[in-house]
Amino acid sequence: MPSATDVTWQGGTKMRDVLDAVEAWRADGHRVALATVTRVQGSAPRPPGAKMAICDDGRWVGSVSGGCVEGAVLEEAGQVLAGERPRLVTFGITDEMVWDVGLACGGVIDVFVEPVP
Repeated sequence: MPSATDVTWQGGTKMRDVLDAVEAWRADGHRVALATVTRVQGSAPRPPGAKMAICDDGRWVGSVSGGCVEGAVLEEAGQVLAGERPRLVTFGITDEMVWDVGLACGGVIDVFVEPVP
């Protein structure tokens, strides 16, 4: 049976890729944030547990939505890395959000963004 680090999400990114990047960036003295899909409602490109690691220099690896909301997650991670509190952010399509950030597939996801200690 494969381990949790062998899990491959749609798009080819493995959990191991994210963990390796976090380890390497921290070893180089960088601050890192981790974004994790905690809940999916309806159709979404990534399942709960999908992760995205964000380095304080702007590099990132992994995905929480297949490209739909990564830009917004990068902004949230930047705020967390600047010292703001970790946060749970909800992304999805509502009438008000149709022209804003959201999931084209019509689902809703919750993403928790936190610094890596």
